[in-house]
Amino acid sequence: MASKTVIALRISAVAAGLAIAAPAAAQFQKPEDAVKYRQSAFTVMSNHMGRLAAMAKGERPFDAAAAQASARVIETMARLPWEAFVPATEGLKSGAKPALYQNLADVRTLADRLNGETGKLRGSVGDLDALRKQLGATGAACKACHDKYRVM
Repeated sequence: MASKTVIALRISAVAAGLAIAAPAAAQFQKPEDAVKYRQSAFTVMSNHMGRLAAMAKGERPFDAAAAQASARVIETMARLPWEAFVPATEGLKSGAKPALYQNLADVRTLADRLNGETGKLRGSVGDLDALRKQLGATGAACKACHDKYRVM
């Protein structure tokens, strides 16, 4: 009886591993899908950064609840695009400079910096002055990657 239990556990473990690995392997069936995925994440993030920037500049009334919602979206979106910078997308029209693919470790460092700043952004939205300061730091983290690896 014990051996049937061990076999069942092993089968379950293998099935679980395949269930987790299959989506990752099939995440992007075509290189163009990876480009669309990362561009979509950046577009949503940019939209919400614009909403916060409008509040910070006084172009839109400050609303802490709306700012918190946008900050959450930004934090989530900032974590998504990096897995889509796969070698198969090099050379596709995307806005990424060729140097990006030769410097993926640096890109990862810049992504980590951005993710750290977006985490701080969520904590700053209760106060307009704190939001302004952290929005600047978050924007600078975005710009650091754009300056090196994005075709303008």
